[in-house]
Amino acid sequence: MRNKIKNIDNKAFLLYMTIVLFIIMYSIGIIMFGNKGFQKPQVFLNLFISNAGLIVIATGMTMVIISGGIDISVGSFVALTCMVLAWMMEKGNMNAVSSIIVIMLMGLVFGLVQGILIAYLNIQPFIVTLAGMFFARGMTAIISQEMISIKNETFLAWANNKITIPLFGIVNKKGVTVYPYIYPTVIAALIILVIMFILLKYTKFGRSVYAVGGNEQSALLLGLNVKSIKLKVYILNGLLCSIGGFLFCLNTCAGFVEQAKGFEMEAIAGSVIGGTLLTGGVGNVFGSLFGVLIKGTIEAFVSFQGTLSSWWTKIIIATILAFFIVLQSILAMSKKEQK
Repeated sequence: MRNKIKNIDNKAFLLYMTIVLFIIMYSIGIIMFGNKGFQKPQVFLNLFISNAGLIVIATGMTMVIISGGIDISVGSFVALTCMVLAWMMEKGNMNAVSSIIVIMLMGLVFGLVQGILIAYLNIQPFIVTLAGMFFARGMTAIISQEMISIKNETFLAWANNKITIPLFGIVNKKGVTVYPYIYPTVIAALIILVIMFILLKYTKFGRSVYAVGGNEQSALLLGLNVKSIKLKVYILNGLLCSIGGFLFCLNTCAGFVEQAKGFEMEAIAGSVIGGTLLTGGVGNVFGSLFGVLIKGTIEAFVSFQGTLSSWWTKIIIATILAFFIVLQSILAMSKKEQK
């Protein structure tokens, strides 16, 4: 029984740490900025609204890291996705649905190419995805070096479709009750999060991803097709990148070259802060969700404070990330000592 509890603690400790850290940080925000409205439900919902695309990207990144890989091309691919969407609808006169289908196929192909290079040619994931990062960003600039604003009526209707939550209404100065709201992007992101959680935890493919990331040689001895699993991971990640790019584009309604710069690092940080081990084999997509929410909370702190530079968000995230990496190392060393 004691061993079982230890195993549970080892797997869930980092996740619990992330959740507790988020609760503490958000509580501090309410105490510090309560007079500015930080406690309002809409402020909390805005964390999901502004980070819907990142939640999906971080979910895919979590799967990749669990498998023992990495993908630093996701930020550039999101920019490429937004640019292609904007160009097809505004310059190519394509309808919104057809444009979305094209970027989904593009994501699958992008993931397939990277997966083949990593799984079957045994090239390091960092090198392959570094090339993918330069390629995607370069193609974004080739399509257009100017910003393309999306004016497609269907796309804008999706982007501006508020879903009102008939709870926690607040009476404003005019005596009108204002209810909090979310956008469909939030619902889509959370649905994908749940699907990925089920896929990784309760399916043969998900268990295989954990096995490959935990110990590739042991996975081979168990009869798992390691190359095929890695290929599927990167194909699925490519699809998630295109979906995340679409959700991100619904927030910006534009495509431009510098878009989503550093997005890959935010996704990696969200995954690691959420308890995903960089060495592979351990991770949980719900932990990555809280990792992303922590990043959003820090951005809210900076916004409500009013005088701090937005760069403080990156500095604080870097500090938290370093803390969790050190914590991972300590846990790994303690595990070796127990063995």
